[in-house]
Amino acid sequence: MLKSKALVSLLAGAALMTSAAVAFAGPKIVSGPPADPACFKPWTDQTKFFQWEKKPGPYRIAIVNGFVGNTWRIQMIKTAKAFAEQPENKKDIKEFKVISTGTDVAAQLGAIEDFINQGYDAIVTIAVSPEGFDRVIKLADKNNVVLVPFDNVLDTDKVMMVNEDQKAIGKMSADWIIKQLGKKEGKILEVRGLPGNSVDRDRHVGFREVVEAPGSKFQIVEVVGNWDDGTSQKVTADAIAVHGKFDAVYQQGGTTGTVRAMMDAKHPFVPIAGEGENGYRKLVAEHAKDGLKGLSYGQSPGLVAISMKAAISALKGNVMPQLISVPIPVEDYTTLKDGVNYWSNLTDNFFTANAFPSCGVNISATEIMAKDEANSN
Repeated sequence: MLKSKALVSLLAGAALMTSAAVAFAGPKIVSGPPADPACFKPWTDQTKFFQWEKKPGPYRIAIVNGFVGNTWRIQMIKTAKAFAEQPENKKDIKEFKVISTGTDVAAQLGAIEDFINQGYDAIVTIAVSPEGFDRVIKLADKNNVVLVPFDNVLDTDKVMMVNEDQKAIGKMSADWIIKQLGKKEGKILEVRGLPGNSVDRDRHVGFREVVEAPGSKFQIVEVVGNWDDGTSQKVTADAIAVHGKFDAVYQQGGTTGTVRAMMDAKHPFVPIAGEGENGYRKLVAEHAKDGLKGLSYGQSPGLVAISMKAAISALKGNVMPQLISVPIPVEDYTTLKDGVNYWSNLTDNFFTANAFPSCGVNISATEIMAKDEANSN
């Protein structure tokens, strides 16, 4: 009987130890500053810091993308492959895989879970939805896997994430449009991105906060362009046919298509706040004198490289911000220079911002364009 009680007590103690080990798996919350603060800048002075247990390299790293139906996502995957092959990064990477799962959340979660169960050290992902990732976050923590959402991030502070301030992009674009118009009234076409993503939501919210502020009398016509040139061209053409003339355009991606739709419809050039596509910047440079006043902000596909760099740094046991802020590269019709911030000899669908000097990351157009977007698992 005493032996039985002792055995029960021993098993209970072991269960508690196991439970404690699971509870404390994953990163510890520690004090800053972070490793390489010029590159891994905390989002705010309230951002907390993580530190994972140091692992010996080289590492197994996977990219789990969702949607791959536009040029930004294609270039992002090519950039990831190029970054992984640069000599200074290749020495830290034992195995590198890429998969795109489409817009189904369950498929993306299943792919992440599979890579965790295969023993990968880090998984970088663009989330299909800002919610629903609790299970895989817990699984990653239990297995000490570094999970890094970027671009379309999650509504949580339980993982390390990398992004530009999407709400600030929307507000900045609205402020610029109002400055160009010189008034707080008029009809604006808002071409949104892929529905259900945090990037689309946050940019939209930032834009609307400014144009719907007290004292503003804007009429907003909203269409969905999916961050895609072809889709944006079609929905813009339809909007012009139905609503007539617009005074300005706010575009979330696919800007080249929107400008071409306006040109095809003989719509007068108006101020456009759009993305960093090379084709859009070429059109602005060519037609600025004709009235195409363009703002071009760069939500860079190169964010994937910063995310991979952050994952490797975390695996080496460095202190990292929970949310890493990447500066927003911005140009407008007064600052465009061929061969510097756009390239007349490159394709329209090339995204122009791929150098991050503060991180020592610079991936050339030649390196990127040499890759493909195919799954590599």
